[in-house]
Amino acid sequence: MKLVSFEAAGRVATGVLLGDAVMDVKIAAAAAGETLQADTMIDIIASGAPALAALKRLAGGCGRWPQSLLPLANVRLLAPIPKLVRNVFCVGRNYLDHVKEGFAAVNADLKLPEAPQFFTKATHALNGPTGDIRLDPGLTRLLDYEVELAVVIGAGGRDIPQERAYEHVFGYAVCNDITARDLQKRHEQFFKGKSLDTSFPFGPCIVDAEEIGDPATLELSLSVNGEERQRARASLMIFDIPTIIASLSAGLTLEPGDIIATGTPAGVGYAMTPRRRLADGDLIVAAIDRIGELRNKVVRVG
Repeated sequence: MKLVSFEAAGRVATGVLLGDAVMDVKIAAAAAGETLQADTMIDIIASGAPALAALKRLAGGCGRWPQSLLPLANVRLLAPIPKLVRNVFCVGRNYLDHVKEGFAAVNADLKLPEAPQFFTKATHALNGPTGDIRLDPGLTRLLDYEVELAVVIGAGGRDIPQERAYEHVFGYAVCNDITARDLQKRHEQFFKGKSLDTSFPFGPCIVDAEEIGDPATLELSLSVNGEERQRARASLMIFDIPTIIASLSAGLTLEPGDIIATGTPAGVGYAMTPRRRLADGDLIVAAIDRIGELRNKVVRVG
């Protein structure tokens, strides 16, 4: 299932994306007599398998409660988790070709990571699947993109072993780790340059883990103004998802609704020759097959 958060008629709600329509979960549950806590996506995630089973029943019988179906054109899709409780967890340098291009861009000898490299993006970086990306030229002159597979944690936990990691995954989404490369270099760490407001487009939905199956089969891609810049399979990650979850959760409790951005493949703008940077009016389309796409425009401010 493709689970969404949306706004319609001034109301924010959860839904299931069904082709060109969105099933309003609250309306459908009331019509079907289902007991389901689904006011927010976090409610659904925290409820786990029983909530997913109820949603599947509702989606399968949606023809019996047509009042719950809204044309997709009449709603505004939000980030599936519209308000983050805490920072996004991110993995840096997790695709070999991206590591190679990064070191080549600064004329440095290649050094592969020996363990997942973690950083976070601040909560106000969150952006929706069609929201504008702020470009403040007084702050950054080297804004860049990074398409990534986002893992959404379902069952929380600490010290999660690799062999049980997928038991803690609720689903998957697309994300774009927008980065101010010059800030990243100036501050000599990732957090500031990756935490600007609107720098984390996320969505357009969360696809439940059962439907995706093996996430290594997913293909990521990104284009700027129709020009393809990135394309790779998730199988090319240096550290796979079980390794990431086990490493991150070691001594650190993960919670329902936590988001892990798993790294980006080669093709980022700062590593191109000549170097490419995002500019006012650029349209970035970040996509993952079987999940969907983000379509975000860069808009100059100030």
